[in-house]
Amino acid sequence: MKTGRALKIAVGILVGSTSIHVRAQASESEARSASKGTVAEASGDMGAKSNRKDNFALRRKVYAAIAKHKEINAGDISVVVKGGSLTLDGTVADASQIGEATEITKSVPGVTSVTNRLTVKKPFGSQ
Repeated sequence: MKTGRALKIAVGILVGSTSIHVRAQASESEARSASKGTVAEASGDMGAKSNRKDNFALRRKVYAAIAKHKEINAGDISVVVKGGSLTLDGTVADASQIGEATEITKSVPGVTSVTNRLTVKKPFGSQ
């Protein structure tokens, strides 16, 4: 009877220690995969930051190119950049400046496409 009880205790300890060991191994592999996910997410953030910097730099180049043409008021134009694709929005004084702004923008290195949403500014008080 004492041997049977001792055997049950020994089996219980063996099963308990084995399950703890298996759980510890699972936790380690989960931790490794989680840390790999964190590294991937961090490198994804770096890519997003790099894209933002590239977009910002291209936007500044486009503004500088438009500003060189004194007849176009670059302050009335907004430039939105997403990976080389640009959208021009805002107003210009004359209809001919709409096409000119597009051509200026297309000539900037790094610009892949231009969507032009510029309109002609109406004089104050006109309808």
